[in-house]
Amino acid sequence: MGGLFSALGSFWSLLVHIFDPLCGPVGLFTWFGQSTILACGDTGWGDEIALGLQVTVSVAVVTLPIGLVIGFLVALGQQSEEKSLRLAAGVYTTIFRGLPELLTLFIIYYGMQILIQYLLDLAGYNGPPVEINAFLAGVIALSVVFSAYCSEVLLSAFRAIPKGQYEAGDSLGLHWGRTLRLIVLPQLVRIALPGLMNLWMVLLKDTSYVSIISLADILRQTNVAVRVTKEPFFFYGIACCLYLALAILSSFVLAHIDRWARRSEVRR
Repeated sequence: MGGLFSALGSFWSLLVHIFDPLCGPVGLFTWFGQSTILACGDTGWGDEIALGLQVTVSVAVVTLPIGLVIGFLVALGQQSEEKSLRLAAGVYTTIFRGLPELLTLFIIYYGMQILIQYLLDLAGYNGPPVEINAFLAGVIALSVVFSAYCSEVLLSAFRAIPKGQYEAGDSLGLHWGRTLRLIVLPQLVRIALPGLMNLWMVLLKDTSYVSIISLADILRQTNVAVRVTKEPFFFYGIACCLYLALAILSSFVLAHIDRWARRSEVRR
């Protein structure tokens, strides 16, 4: 089993290297930066910045589905007939929409370590202190913040769907789950998509907060490069270009998704 995981890890590393837009075989720094401070390898900062780009994209991509699922469940809770569920969902969104993202990150990163260490001490654990993985803490923190805003977007979309749609499902003999999946969700996606697109763009920018807990994202790597080279304008300019490139690429992808989601409207 260990050999299988090692092989999968090697294969993944190879794929990442091949498709690396900065230091891959056809990467930007590989072709145009080898004689500059952005050279890939030991002579420049290309590898470090390429790693930062991979970490930023990884945090955002992992956070997105987790935040969507939690946000969907919270939105369901907000419109539940059960008062306790509505109250819990309301408290959740109020807390994580009200707290600054950076403070949420600190609470989760340091608070999780303290809580886990406390529980282990109660269980008689005498080993080394517990340290939470920075990537995991960053994903959890961004997920809860993203889900709090996502739930409000989805709740508005739920309320925009006429109640007659649910009644139509009942008249067809569909139970609640099938009505939700076959009738409500397709409409929910079309209505909520513009708001979710905006949240994705915000999420891309919010990934920069993980640099505070020493996760090697774009901002962290460029900060290190600035301290060593004393070239702040150059490296922060590189960071700006990378974030803008991610935003532009996201805009194209999201526009395609929006056209796909509204294909039935075009046919009519």
